[in-house]
Amino acid sequence: MTDQRHTKKNNDRDSIPAATAPAALSHPEVRTIILGLMLAMFLGALDQTIVATALPTIGRHFHDLGDLSWVVTAYLLTGTAVTPLYGKLSDIHGRRGMMLIAITLFVLGSLACALAPSMTALVLARACQGLGGGGLMALAQTIIADIVSPRERGRYQGYIAAVFAASSVFGPVLGGFLTEHIDWSLIFWINLPMGLAALGMTSNVLKRVPFHPRKRRLDFLGAVLMMAAAVALLLALSWGGRRFAWLSLETGALFLTSAILWSLFAWRLASIDDPFLPLTVLANAVVRNAALAGSCSMATLVGMTIFVPLYFEVVLHLSASQSGLALIPLMSATVFSSAITGRMLMFITHYKRMPFVGLACALMGLVTLSIWPVSLGVATVLTLLAVIGGGLGSVFPISTVCMQNAVKQHQMGIATGAANFFRALLSSLVVAVLGAIVVGGLGGATGTPVETLIHTASGPALSMAFRFVFVTCGLMLTLGLGFVIVLEERVLRGPAQHSPAAGAPTAPTTPIPD
Repeated sequence: MTDQRHTKKNNDRDSIPAATAPAALSHPEVRTIILGLMLAMFLGALDQTIVATALPTIGRHFHDLGDLSWVVTAYLLTGTAVTPLYGKLSDIHGRRGMMLIAITLFVLGSLACALAPSMTALVLARACQGLGGGGLMALAQTIIADIVSPRERGRYQGYIAAVFAASSVFGPVLGGFLTEHIDWSLIFWINLPMGLAALGMTSNVLKRVPFHPRKRRLDFLGAVLMMAAAVALLLALSWGGRRFAWLSLETGALFLTSAILWSLFAWRLASIDDPFLPLTVLANAVVRNAALAGSCSMATLVGMTIFVPLYFEVVLHLSASQSGLALIPLMSATVFSSAITGRMLMFITHYKRMPFVGLACALMGLVTLSIWPVSLGVATVLTLLAVIGGGLGSVFPISTVCMQNAVKQHQMGIATGAANFFRALLSSLVVAVLGAIVVGGLGGATGTPVETLIHTASGPALSMAFRFVFVTCGLMLTLGLGFVIVLEERVLRGPAQHSPAAGAPTAPTTPIPD
């Protein structure tokens, strides 16, 4: 008996118990809950893309083009900063209440945006929108983890990917149509009926989601330090090379402030018993490697969705509308690959092989684009983008499910929120680096719009600038591939595995070694 207690004590100390089994809900019940979540996710995803095409019109309406970037930056700052906070609060107070708060804040922010009488009011309203939008995706992923076992969870990742793909493709088109033919404020008014519908659907369906409350306190100081550090870093990345030079005193002060705040946050984590971001989560190698692999892939995808249309327009000489449509192969392949990879999690034991092969193929596609950025035909480039999208899509379900499979149930929210938080931070960093590469490669000075530079640059300069864009994306994917390689391949909990060929169940009970 003593040996058994000693063994149990060691196991509790040396390993992080996996999440408890989700509630036994039928597939139709799970599907109903996820359909309700999809509408909430679509709100946040669409808002990040529909605004882009309306920005020039908004600037002219308020006679203020200088502060126009804040319409995007305000949402990014608040949305990124509060993402882990939603996860932590949902662990303490439950998912349903936090999701309803997120949707309500988003709808109220949308209403304030539509009625904004000035640019300052619009920026403040966008910040309010971000306070709600920042929790939508992380909470949705956490709720899915509450109701679906890790082995089955991947089959629903395709729904999440479809939301992002639809918003990426149709958001700019819808925003341009509403702005050009009706009024720019409709891009915000449209959120009200969708938000109210999402509020009604999720309020009902989330009552079925199980929640076991735990008596825990929120580390308020830790949360403030983490959010402030993120805001300072995002401001440095947003203003660097645009409002201020990268080597200016202002940019350096922001980076230094962020570093100091991150140091204080690290001290806070080590000094209290129940920190905002538990050390058991940070110390978990599976969580760390899975989150970093997903972050590298997401950063590459975000960077390409921003700069590939520009590449099509200025290097391959497509029109603006054609350049937007040319993103469809990249996004469609990402969604398709994510859905297929998620489904295969139910059948494949060595699931790491899927993102390994996918990222290797994506790397070859990026190498090809970096070597021949000008001489490749449009059809070839579209094919390569589809290959790259397929590789990126294979990472997202694996990284999310592996991360959630390795944490305790009561840490699911903060772990998922933190993973989304670092994805957003790394994406912002990559976008800033790619922007600096394009501006620097075209010989532009700080604050010079990219659109001005590309219309005056020579063909060789454009070729070299986008060559380094693809090289940088390739380096980011190389890092992601490295994190996939070192990721521990643990057994996913759930129903017994069924081989598609033989149909015989196999239920491994021991961890799978690398």
